[in-house]
Amino acid sequence: MKRRIILITDGDVVAKKAIERAAKNIGGRCISRSAGNPTPISGEEIASLIFEAKYDPVLVMVDDIGNPQFGEGEKALAYLLGHPEMEVLGVIAVASNTESVKGVEVSYSIDHTGKVVHNAVDKNGYETNTKILYGDTVDVLNSFSVPIIIGIGDIGKINGVDRHTKGAPIITKALKEIISKESKNENN
Repeated sequence: MKRRIILITDGDVVAKKAIERAAKNIGGRCISRSAGNPTPISGEEIASLIFEAKYDPVLVMVDDIGNPQFGEGEKALAYLLGHPEMEVLGVIAVASNTESVKGVEVSYSIDHTGKVVHNAVDKNGYETNTKILYGDTVDVLNSFSVPIIIGIGDIGKINGVDRHTKGAPIITKALKEIISKESKNENN
């Protein structure tokens, strides 16, 4: 039985708190040990922790600490995307100010107000004029087939609106969008 996972391209301390809160909000599990800036454990170690999680969906954080190259977060992301026993429900692609990256085309984004927008967003959650989201841990996504990629601003921050103390509403909405899409696919 494949494990159902959602990958999130952020993992700093603030994002971790918001993602842990969002996991509770959606009734999922969170691999907190995958948090770090950069990702502190390998894809293999993350996979082992996913198999130990009591139920799905399992949220996994990966982060490259602003590295535009193929960093630790992208290595872990690539491993999990290619793992035969993982069903990737979707990816939350997080915008950053990192330069010299290709970026990734998003399916759509959640802006700083919680509204679904058709283009990518920037680090502060404002809609851009393109579907390409620029972030330090997203380029590897171009090498894989992912069912849905949702763009989002800097998790737990986004000008203060996504704080864990406020219930992490923006990341929660993005996760609910992925779960909703999966439910629709199961019913078709």
